[in-house]
Amino acid sequence: MGLLVNGKWCENEAEVKDEYKRHESKFLNWVTPDGSAGPSGKDGFKAEAGRYHLYVAYSCPFAHRTLVMRKLKKLDDVISVSVVDYENGKNGWEFKKREGATGDNLYDLQYLYELYLKADPNFTGRVSVPVLWDKEKETIVSNDSGNIMRMFNSAFDSITGLTLDFYPKELRSEIDDLNQRINTDVNSGVYKAGFAKTQSDYEGAVIRLFETLDMLDERLRKNRYLLGDTITEVDWRFFTTLIRFDPVYNGLFKCNIRRIVDYPNLFPYLRDLYQHHGIAKTVNMLHIKNGYYSSFKDANPNGIVPIGPKINLEKPHNRERITESRHNNAAES
Repeated sequence: MGLLVNGKWCENEAEVKDEYKRHESKFLNWVTPDGSAGPSGKDGFKAEAGRYHLYVAYSCPFAHRTLVMRKLKKLDDVISVSVVDYENGKNGWEFKKREGATGDNLYDLQYLYELYLKADPNFTGRVSVPVLWDKEKETIVSNDSGNIMRMFNSAFDSITGLTLDFYPKELRSEIDDLNQRINTDVNSGVYKAGFAKTQSDYEGAVIRLFETLDMLDERLRKNRYLLGDTITEVDWRFFTTLIRFDPVYNGLFKCNIRRIVDYPNLFPYLRDLYQHHGIAKTVNMLHIKNGYYSSFKDANPNGIVPIGPKINLEKPHNRERITESRHNNAAES
């Protein structure tokens, strides 16, 4: 995959000199209710309806997180969205209007890297999604998915009137600790396995991945969510990897010790999250499968997209039966 080097697109990242790679940077500004500086210490941007635009890929789990939080916090009418095409090709993320991709709704650009150049004509680094764009200043606020989630979680509450908090103060330490474990061993772990160059690296990544999944399955034996009865940010950061696991990572990235559907607690938990109000609309399995199987040519050189697996994530008639079933399993054991 390519990247920008001093404002020039380089198609093959492997050919870029190491000194350029060390200069990769992120946009770490912050949207706050009053425009003051956020936790990153960078520039503050004031929360205003209609001012911000979100660029995402349905196929990317990290971009998916921001769509989830946008939906949960009822920001659909506050923050507009553009969806890139599912294939990440020689020119990086591309804007096309097909099968759920919207094209660039702001500037009618062809490639996402052109948006980065509007913000910084000399930018060096990876051109990634998500991107939170400020239409007023015409610049990137942030391209860090975790930071964007937290902005969406609280910055716009006075505009929407929705104060539901997925990062409550009393749970922040536990959320941060569990986020770190899941991000290292699961969210990033699937890529460590899929991109491994040696057998030992692959096996180490897969073993750590499934040890963590086993731990989380056990954790969910008595809890509805990862931190008890309260659904938090850590559940949603995990969800976007979990929803891709059986359709993509299990086969394409050889993360195949077990499937999520084989877990007695992780699979009902996945269904529970998927059935949350509006979340199913953020999942585009056509983009997810086509995005991975067509973009990662080293793992799938012919670009063949599998038909399956068929996984039933639909909402049961009584949603509480999921929790009831899980609690019954806990009681029986």
